[in-house]
Amino acid sequence: MKDTGSFHKKMQEHIDCYAQTDYLTELGRIREESDIEQAALNWLALSVLHGLDRNVEKIKLTKSADGSVEMTAKYREAKLPAPPAQLADKIIEIMRNITHIETDKGELPLSLGVRDSNVDLKIKMKKKDDKEKITLKFPETR
Repeated sequence: MKDTGSFHKKMQEHIDCYAQTDYLTELGRIREESDIEQAALNWLALSVLHGLDRNVEKIKLTKSADGSVEMTAKYREAKLPAPPAQLADKIIEIMRNITHIETDKGELPLSLGVRDSNVDLKIKMKKKDDKEKITLKFPETR
């Protein structure tokens, strides 16, 4: 029987698991993961950890209808390793499940436990024309 626990809880478990790793290296390895749900949770956890570690303002994942995917971090507009299109779809699905943003455009806070503290992110989701975007906005002071 497949575990159907909450994605929010699973994401926090992945954050704890990856807390002592090289986040960018692990992001690059996600393409090797055969389980798409596992890979999506890994991507979300590693993105949060990278954002906290590097004092990132926000991370965006944009997927176009043609299947192209781009991931950027705003701290000096650097490109990050983007997941493949199928994985981007799963990441978007999981984030919609966690936040319950079901409309084309929405914004909600998301509180995550990270080791012995927590972080409050602002999650923005936007779908317009042929693009769907998730933005993880990190707090100014950590």
